[in-house]
Amino acid sequence: MPQLPFSQACENNKGHILLQLQRLLAQREQVLEIGSGTGQHATWFAAHLPHLRWQPTDMQENLGVLRPRCNEYQGENLLPPLALDVRARPWPIPVLADTLFTANSLHIMPWGAVEELFAELAARAAPETLLVYGPFNYAGRYTSESNARFDQWLAEQSAHSAIRDFEQVDALARAAGFQLREDNAMPANNRLLVWGRD
Repeated sequence: MPQLPFSQACENNKGHILLQLQRLLAQREQVLEIGSGTGQHATWFAAHLPHLRWQPTDMQENLGVLRPRCNEYQGENLLPPLALDVRARPWPIPVLADTLFTANSLHIMPWGAVEELFAELAARAAPETLLVYGPFNYAGRYTSESNARFDQWLAEQSAHSAIRDFEQVDALARAAGFQLREDNAMPANNRLLVWGRD
């Protein structure tokens, strides 16, 4: 049997994120995940949060990495992966879920794609809750030496990749009608940011 695509970072952080999602998503019904990658998060969270319908998405060219693990999922609450480029507006998803989740994606996207993501959310009534996991800078400064090294590594991989400044992302969220509800410190100098809107 072929080995499934694997991300060590997803394996390391999925348990820590799940502990937060169990609390944050107890009253939610459906999650749209942006940038589902290998599908490790999607299948893990769907299995441990069976009351949710989980919609994984990724760029069209990445679906070959995402589909194998999703295809092996035995439950009924994981929806088939969809192609989604956040820059291609309007998104080809007629009704968004009540929650949007994305992990380790904003620092890989071009900044223009981050802006387009929030612009699309501003144009829609849903989601009500926005969860973003990953590293962030605060007041223009790294929160750790390891994040500074990681940011240097990102720059070596791609000119458009970088750890984002919390204040800039929060400004986009506020412009889209969201208010910051929680800023949770996570292992390995990451954050889980929670925005909501009424």
